[in-house]
Amino acid sequence: MTDLTVFVAGLPKAELHVHHVGSASPRIVAELAARHEGRSPVPADPAALADYFAFKDFAHFIEVYLSVVDLIRDEEDVRTLTYEVARELARQQVRYAELTVTPYGHVIRGIPAGAVCEAIEDARAAAARDFGIQLQWIFDIPGESGLPAAEETLRIALDERPDGLVGFGLGGPEIGVPRPQFKPYFDKARAAGLHSLPHAGETTGPQTIWDALRELGAERIGHGIAAAQDPELLSYLAEHRIALEVCPTSNVRTRAVPTIEEHPLAQLVEAGVLVTINSDDPPMFGTTLEEEYAVAARLLDLDQAGVAGLSKAAVSASFLPEAGKQQLLAEIDSYTAAQNQG
Repeated sequence: MTDLTVFVAGLPKAELHVHHVGSASPRIVAELAARHEGRSPVPADPAALADYFAFKDFAHFIEVYLSVVDLIRDEEDVRTLTYEVARELARQQVRYAELTVTPYGHVIRGIPAGAVCEAIEDARAAAARDFGIQLQWIFDIPGESGLPAAEETLRIALDERPDGLVGFGLGGPEIGVPRPQFKPYFDKARAAGLHSLPHAGETTGPQTIWDALRELGAERIGHGIAAAQDPELLSYLAEHRIALEVCPTSNVRTRAVPTIEEHPLAQLVEAGVLVTINSDDPPMFGTTLEEEYAVAARLLDLDQAGVAGLSKAAVSASFLPEAGKQQLLAEIDSYTAAQNQG
């Protein structure tokens, strides 16, 4: 039987909660920082980025994240970033990813919305051709920018509507950013056929998740770890098969959870909630999707079949068309069977 680390490395995967800019590798961030040296606090030395990405709390994380967004000045930067993110995901045997893109952050920095959408679509086609990975987009509202950002994100989603767009989300801080105020925007996005995929219950309590469900029509919850505090909410999520996009290392690095040992992942799984494992902003948090699977395997005491089950859960909770889901699920089963014979 194959060692679990080797098994995870080769396992076909889906990634449902990973941010576009937050996935920029140290090499790409350093190249962009060098291009804009003197105009940005971001270090142009890849080795110095680990210290720069040492977050004091969630508010500090948002501050640092936005400083990296500032480095992306034109559509070529957007195209390069997207293509390189796809390369890294494909290296980890990710066959399908729903990448969270925040077009508002680029548009207010002077890149036209149409150019942003064209750049990510160009990269999507190139990634499928070169790496065999399928990307789809979730356009999210940066919560810290309020209702003007919601209005503009909705406009871009509906007017530009790139081919890969499947979801409408809400990211950024939760504290001081109540979910119900975004209901009109989610209503319109859902009416246009986009899936509702907001973040909730990462740094606040269960009520934020209830609000995302009741007010925003959430079909999956980004993070959602606060559900562990509410037995009624756990039952609701389990009964309605509403998946949580759990990102263990991220929760520790942003201080949402004190230590990895205190992470509520096991409690969520024991309650019957559909859980997917994701990397969020992997280079910023010093992790990869492979490492997140290893963390989950340790916290849940999983064998190879259990780890394969996590990958299958992500496929099932995804918005990949049904034929693609069945193909990827079959590939996971085939891989697992082959490893067990080895």
